[in-house]
Order: sequence, then C-alpha cells, then structure tokens
Amino acid sequence: MPRFFAACTLGLEEVLVDELHGVEASKIRARRGGAEFEGDLATGYRACLWLRSATRVQEELVRGAVRDRDDLYALTESVDWSIFITPRNTLAVDGAVRDSFANDTRYPSLVVKDAICDQFVRFDGERPSVDRDQPDLPIKLVLQRDRAILYRDLSGAPLHKRGYREVQHKSPLNEALAAGLVLLSDWDGESTLADPMCGSGTFLIEAAFLAMDRAPGLGRAFAFERWQDTDQEAWQQVYDDAEERAARRQDLCPAIAGNDHHPGAITIATRAIQQAQLSDRIQLTQTDARAWEPPFEPDWILTNPPYGARLQTDDDSLYESWRSLGNFLHGRKDATAHVLCGDPALTRHLGLRAARKHPVHNGPIECRWLRYEIGGGED
Repeated sequence: MPRFFAACTLGLEEVLVDELHGVEASKIRARRGGAEFEGDLATGYRACLWLRSATRVQEELVRGAVRDRDDLYALTESVDWSIFITPRNTLAVDGAVRDSFANDTRYPSLVVKDAICDQFVRFDGERPSVDRDQPDLPIKLVLQRDRAILYRDLSGAPLHKRGYREVQHKSPLNEALAAGLVLLSDWDGESTLADPMCGSGTFLIEAAFLAMDRAPGLGRAFAFERWQDTDQEAWQQVYDDAEERAARRQDLCPAIAGNDHHPGAITIATRAIQQAQLSDRIQLTQTDARAWEPPFEPDWILTNPPYGARLQTDDDSLYESWRSLGNFLHGRKDATAHVLCGDPALTRHLGLRAARKHPVHNGPIECRWLRYEIGGGED
C-alpha cells in the first residue's frame, strides 16, 4: 500500500487530518506541517483533487540509512525510475537537509539527480533532462541525520495554485491557508458570509467552492497525469465523480459578499471571481469597512486585515484599519466573526474579546485565527 505525505501550513494539521478521512485515506498520522497517510493510487489522486488545506501531496518511494554520498546514490538507484518516466521526460530534485553529511541541499540533490540519470543511461543509452520550472517528475529528498526519504510529488505546482488568480495582490492570502481557515472556523456552508476587508477575494472564493462541493483541483493539471504508471481509468473516475458532485450543488451557494477600500484589490478580486466562475455568486463593494453596509445581514464574517509585516503600513494607518473593522463588527447582530492577526497589539482596536485563539502561520508570520461572538462581551 503506497505511503504518502501531505504538507500544509503550520497550524492546519488537524484540518488536514479531517480532510484526509474524506478522501478515504487510512493510517493517518498528523506531523508538524502535514500528515502521513496510506492508500491506493486513487487515494493519492483524490487527495490532490480534493484537499483544500494541503499545499502538496507526495508519495514515498524509498527510505533508508544514509551516511555519505555513496549511501545516498545507492538508495536512489534501488528505485526503478523507468516505471515512472522515460528518458524523453524531465525531472527535478528538491531537497530538505538537516544535520546530515551534507552542508546544504544542493549537493545531495545533485547526487540523487545523477543516480537517476546514470540509471537511464545504463539501460536506455540516454538520460532525462532537468526542468526546474515544470518537471514531469518532481522529486523531494528529505535528509535528516543518517536517514533519507525520497518522494515523488503528485501535485507538481503547489496545490494552492487553483488557477483562478492570475494577478497577485501585494499581500495575498494563500488559497490553501484561506480554505483551511474557512474549515477551521466551522462555517456550515449554508449561512450568509461576508469579508469587509477581502483583498483579492480568496476567503470568498474558497468559501463558495466549499459550499458548492467543488473540488479545489478541478480545472488544473497535476504532475502525476504525465507518469507512465498512472492508472488513467482510476484517475478519470475520480475526476468524473468530482464533476458530478459540483454539478449537483452548483446552485446551493449561500449569499456571499466582500468589500475592500482599495480599488486595486477589488479589481484583482473581481478578476479572480470571474476566473473561478463565481460572478453570480459573490457580490463586491469598494468602500471603507466602517461605512460598508452588506447587501444582507451576514451570519459569518471571515477576514484578513492588514497587520503591517509585509505591507509596510505605517502605524496610524494600521490602527485606523482595525478601528474601521471594529466599527463594522460592532454594527452586526448575532454574527460569528473570525479575524486573522499577526500582531496581538492591534486587536485592542476592535473592542471585542476573542472567544478562541488558534495559532497558525501565514508564511513566516506567526498569527492567531481569532473567533469573536459578536455581542459576547467587550474589553
């Protein structure tokens, strides 16, 4: 039974474990920054297509003791690489190294690449090329102390690249992180939802996909589709099932609305929503959060206001943004709000007491996913 590792943002491991149960994975074990699991190849295909919070899905090929260059070369050669690709395909090796015989990732990654190419030359007389941007076979080497694991990356491009966002907002919320936070919020997929500081609209789009039971991987390509050992019939069945599920719920999206005071952000969000084919599902407005009157009374509010680390916003502008958000939240009735914050000092400007604080990373920034029951008490 193949063994896999699905990677995710730090703090979303429990969400990822729940999702893995939904794709029929077995022997699921949470790990820092992801989860290990087992299943047949179709399970791996479903994981790529359906996991909302994952950034990658990797299948373990081999693991073993590695004390030097020769050990790593021999371990790599123990895999029959012709099962996966031909010399006419491309490959790339990405490494993660800690406390091993190598000082950095470049040397052991080169050893793995050489061992694979040498094997092809020995049996086929030619070798595959290296393509760092879009390899047919992306390989991951994890080398820690005297143990090494080689994976093949089923997804290719990271899973958060759904295909609907062509232009980046200057401080975008990663799609997989946004989807994971929606799942972590316990939103039921039926209640009305709003984002008063929506940026490029990622929360709105991921929430709509969830409500409509649309697999986040529909419409994009995966590396495993180009492999020789791919079970094309099983993959087609997995894909057809996802399309059928999306078709059954395409009209079941609740009212969703977003707002941002930056016209550039609204332009990017509008384009992303169009690309996601959700223009008739999500309403957008451009104004300050304190002045925004949603087209309906939202039951749930999910938002990622600026907290300065990457936007380089001056303190006065930050404080004013958070006061505007606080004004908006205080104007709601019986709503549940979730706010992502990377600076605890900013939350006092909301004038609300958090009912729950869940630690999660947004890139290198350690954040809190804060839950507020509006009307549940003030500081």
